[in-house]
Amino acid sequence: QVQLVESGGGLVQAGGSLRLSCAASEHTFSRYVMGWFRQAQGKEREFVGGISQSGGATYYADSMKGRFTISRDNAKNAVYLQMNSLEPEDTALYLCAASALRIIYMDQGNYAYWGQGTQVTVSS
Repeated sequence: QVQLVESGGGLVQAGGSLRLSCAASEHTFSRYVMGWFRQAQGKEREFVGGISQSGGATYYADSMKGRFTISRDNAKNAVYLQMNSLEPEDTALYLCAASALRIIYMDQGNYAYWGQGTQVTVSS
């Protein structure tokens, strides 16, 4: 079972940047597609983006393209979410998730393992 722990959230002003990290306990981390999701208060959880097992492919939700970048370091069992040009609308709990499937899915149902999330708050 994969245990995931996110970190790096906090309070940032609009236009600022944050880098979130997700550390995995599993030594076979490189076998998993990793996804980032977010959930704003009172709203449904939404897909932010995902990265393939090797890190060679990424996929983002349309609203995140150009501002968010996902990377991973399989030697460190970690995946990252670099967020730039943050807007108040980006305020949410950000969660990482692991999928044993070979494709980056947007549907959260395809991800078997989840972290607890890290809160990002963007002030105007």
